[in-house]
Amino acid sequence: MSPLETGRHPVIYIISDSIGETAELVGRAAASQFDSGNAEIRRVPYVTHPEEIPEIVAQAARDAGIIIFTLVMPHLREMLLKEAHRHGLPAVDILGPVLEALEGVTGRKPRFEPGLMRKVDEEYFRRVEAIEFAVKYDDGKDPRGITEADIVVLGVSRTGKTPLCMYLAHKRIKAANIPLVPEVPVPPEVFSLPLNQVVGLTIQHDYLVTIRRERLKTLGLPAEAEYASKERVEKELAYAEEVMRRIGCAVIDVTGKAVEETASKVLEIYYRGRR
Repeated sequence: MSPLETGRHPVIYIISDSIGETAELVGRAAASQFDSGNAEIRRVPYVTHPEEIPEIVAQAARDAGIIIFTLVMPHLREMLLKEAHRHGLPAVDILGPVLEALEGVTGRKPRFEPGLMRKVDEEYFRRVEAIEFAVKYDDGKDPRGITEADIVVLGVSRTGKTPLCMYLAHKRIKAANIPLVPEVPVPPEVFSLPLNQVVGLTIQHDYLVTIRRERLKTLGLPAEAEYASKERVEKELAYAEEVMRRIGCAVIDVTGKAVEETASKVLEIYYRGRR
């Protein structure tokens, strides 16, 4: 007598060579079409050896269950189907038919590597996490980010710290940036970081004056404000140079450079220090 005939919830065995999320979603979606939609899900992840399969299928048979599986390796799929047939159990192959169809259309063999989609997902979430980190710790908003960052970027205003950190975030690098202002002390945590995790940005004096004046214009402010004065810019650049000298970090001149070019140099410094 089937579980549904006895009033018991059906038992669905999810067997996967990765974590089994895909097969479980399919199982739950199918179960939702029957009465209450309840089903007992038993996930068996990371099945990568043929000798594991007979006992798993035997247990599923004792529970009068059904099997839904996502196994990439052909020999594992064949073994599972063989054992399920021997016990008279229904077994649904989620990936196999799709792999065969794609192989027929593309004329190429699958990679037969378990967990690839999860690896892609992990890369995506690491990128999102790095972007959120760059936003949270932008412009020295929270000094706690200094010790959690992969890279800390230092520089005076309008040296491109924020776009650089966002670019690095898309490379899954957690980057925080600290503005260097003579009237504001540098967080002491910066001085204890490994040198490959701190990068200073500098820029030519006249170039920075021009950038700041343009910035003031876009804000509807007078271009003659102290922020863009030659004296103020000279003072800030001298202060930044002294801070970077005390730290001993690498310094990149960003005058006329695209963010991609600066990021390439930053990544070179970072990874060279990790070797």
